[in-house]
Amino acid sequence: MRYILAIALSVFVTSLSAQEKQFPKDETGKFIYYKVVDSLILSKTVLLERAKNFVVSTNKKTMKLESSTDTSILAKGKMIIDKTTLVAGHPSGEVSYDFVFEARAGKYRYWLTNFVFIPYQRDRYGNFVPKTTVGSPLEKSADKLNAGSWKDIQTSTYAKVAKFGDSFKKFLATDKKNSEPVKKETVSTKKW
Repeated sequence: MRYILAIALSVFVTSLSAQEKQFPKDETGKFIYYKVVDSLILSKTVLLERAKNFVVSTNKKTMKLESSTDTSILAKGKMIIDKTTLVAGHPSGEVSYDFVFEARAGKYRYWLTNFVFIPYQRDRYGNFVPKTTVGSPLEKSADKLNAGSWKDIQTSTYAKVAKFGDSFKKFLATDKKNSEPVKKETVSTKKW
């Protein structure tokens, strides 16, 4: 009975780990998150304007605009990777990336690549700061001792990047300029 339970448990664990999303690799062997989206409603100039607004105003602390042309936007960014143990969590490091956006008539594409992980450590004041300025490419393989934690970092990065991609697509699909606050009328007690 124990052997059957152990076999069923191992099959469940392997199927669960197979369901985790992972980054595909591009032609140079680097991890990439690549999406092509059809957008027949919005013109190329509107898409570029909204993408630039997303990079410059929405994510000004985490992204920096590198260059912008009439068809593309290049930016560099970083995201904090959290490590959760039971209830409390703390940042385990940051992942820097390159963001590229290109627009054409009727569709656009974007991708994130060149992921580099920089681990964090606590300083003497209790703040989490980068341990080093030199990072490790996310696609590198880890040794047996650190393989589990490296896999967790890759999985957490993919989840954050997928969430970033969803918010980016949502931002491009909605017009944020039309959402002005409604002016409230003041109540006058002098007139009846």
